[in-house]
Amino acid sequence: MMKKTVGLLLSSLLLMPPAFAGFSPKAAIETLPPGHDLALMISNPATGELIYSQRAEQLQAPASTQKVLTALAAKLYLGDNFRFTTQIEQQGDDLILNFSGDPTLSRQDLTAMLRQLKKQGIRQIRGHIYLNGSQFTGYEQAPGWPWDSLGVCYSAPSSSITLEHNCVQAALYSDQQPGQLTRLHVPAHQPISATSIAKVVTKDEQKSEFCALELVTQPGNHYQLSGCLPQRENPLPLNFAVVDTEAYVRSVLQQELERNGIQFKGEILRNDRKQGKMLVSHHSDKLPVLLKVMLEDSDNLIADNLAKTLGQRYYDQPGSFRNGTAAIKAIIQAHTGIDLSLAVLADGSGLSRDNRIMATDMMKVITYIYQHHKQLGLLADFPIAGETGTLKYRQSVRQAPVKQHLAAKSGSLYGTFNLAGVMTAKSGQSLLVVQFVTNYLPPEKPADAPPTDPDITRFERILYTDLYNAY
Repeated sequence: MMKKTVGLLLSSLLLMPPAFAGFSPKAAIETLPPGHDLALMISNPATGELIYSQRAEQLQAPASTQKVLTALAAKLYLGDNFRFTTQIEQQGDDLILNFSGDPTLSRQDLTAMLRQLKKQGIRQIRGHIYLNGSQFTGYEQAPGWPWDSLGVCYSAPSSSITLEHNCVQAALYSDQQPGQLTRLHVPAHQPISATSIAKVVTKDEQKSEFCALELVTQPGNHYQLSGCLPQRENPLPLNFAVVDTEAYVRSVLQQELERNGIQFKGEILRNDRKQGKMLVSHHSDKLPVLLKVMLEDSDNLIADNLAKTLGQRYYDQPGSFRNGTAAIKAIIQAHTGIDLSLAVLADGSGLSRDNRIMATDMMKVITYIYQHHKQLGLLADFPIAGETGTLKYRQSVRQAPVKQHLAAKSGSLYGTFNLAGVMTAKSGQSLLVVQFVTNYLPPEKPADAPPTDPDITRFERILYTDLYNAY
């Protein structure tokens, strides 16, 4: 009976008038630039009332609101006690490092495992070390991930062999005179190579030369920066996504073995079939902790590795983007009755430009999460306007009266600004909202134009302020 609740509610909503007499988003919509595409759906879950609906059955790019689907499927299928587990096993003189795709596994965790080995009397490894990444298979970047962002950490590869979030920090200095080359600093312990031939320019030179900072990745975790960077006093923080996860883990492991005094003269090799007797294990935090980080901070790697894990567990085969997204749909339909067959899912994070979903389907998912909050607790992990996560500094909602009264998962891509969640109106009534703004490409303003808030900021501020005050 509970599985039918969401469907019946949404069916009743769609049969009702498109707008409530006391609320209209017209003033907000008029702030958006020509050419935009807006899908907007607002409902009152207590009464079954559809407050507003526009283009709700149009397929749109969900961006990171797609993490709501991944979170729901993981909660329903994996359960709160789920943890990623990394193990060191032994077979004869060889050791096996068995990875599970733990997106939170750190160098410190790896070091702690090696120290446990020493406590067991293993101070010398006479054979080889094998990296087992059999949990996942296929591409580490999903179809539709933009090629020009694969070198930055929000596009970190989704690999079963994951360490340090598959991300390396660096800093680029441009405090020199114009015309000189920038200086790139990478911490000495990071086993990557990076160079910069980007030159320092003035802001006027950057504009006249149509110049920007460009990143090219090369095999073996080498990174080269070119183009230009305007003069600035403080260094520009950089985050490089690891390109070759095996090579990165191999190098870090070599460093940590030496640092911890474990003798090793063999080779570190990849072997997804090698198994042995378990010696040491490391567990990630439980699922609720992972989901909180994933939803509040919009963590792509957690979402994609959870999606692949769902594919691996649900279909009893190595996880991939393909079976992971299929598992998300199948699990949600089996447990909630929500049919997402019309949605196009390419990954678990929403980073792929191939993803598509209708506002009506996203509203069904948000409605289910709202109605089953006591069992799921997912709403508590949504960013809160002006308070937490990706909504803490979002200019449109960080001020009263919207501040603290909107809990929503955000999503953004080029030209896309989305929100999906719950608003608490002035009366205390909860309202469910799905906002998909795509093709948002405002014309460039003249250099001498007075500074103003972006159109999307004004749209959201007016929309949610008016909605808050209308109820």
